Amino acid sequence: MAGFDADDLIQCYRQGVFPMADARHDEKVFLVEPARRGVIPLEGLHISRRLARTVRSDRFEARIDTAFAQVIAACAAPRPGRMETWINGAIETLCLELFTRGQAHSVETWRDGRLVGGLYGVALGGAFFGESMFSMERDASKVALVHLVARLRAGGFTLLDAQFITDHLERFGAIEISKAEYRKRLAAALRHRADFNALPDYVAGAAALQETSQAS
Repeated sequence: MAGFDADDLIQCYRQGVFPMADARHDEKVFLVEPARRGVIPLEGLHISRRLARTVRSDRFEARIDTAFAQVIAACAAPRPGRMETWINGAIETLCLELFTRGQAHSVETWRDGRLVGGLYGVALGGAFFGESMFSMERDASKVALVHLVARLRAGGFTLLDAQFITDHLERFGAIEISKAEYRKRLAAALRHRADFNALPDYVAGAAALQETSQAS
């Protein structure tokens, strides 16, 4: 996709499509619009008691936008059971540009000064497009997701796009909706004004849990 730039990428998200590559070192990028879309209802996040204890303990420190490049690189790295990735160099470069423009964000989990998990995505209007997550320690990415949902709820977001359903995301209450229903929700979210930075940069686990459980 020669000449495809960050503005083109934003327009893709606005139209309900997102970029992928066949492999890390494949330079080609293609656009995807699934017939069924995975979303995580912001008002219905499922958090197990065990995970809630982990979040509340603050074993992992959640940080916002302090290591975006490291997060996307970790998401693109090979791991057991998945040696290839859909994040190639072109996608990585575009997302880094969106980050410099304040349109992409990372939620990171740190332990003893080390980055051990996190996720990244793109924020437009009241929609957050979750792109990928990684974990080097048990629950590290799950804690990041809890903090993300707390931040989105506090900031007035209405849509958390998970792209595809996985067993991992289903445990959090992710659901699958039709393309038509997704487009309807996306259009409404894009008309909405939201603030990713409505919460302070640092939020304790107990406060994040409280935010995710407040009535809408």
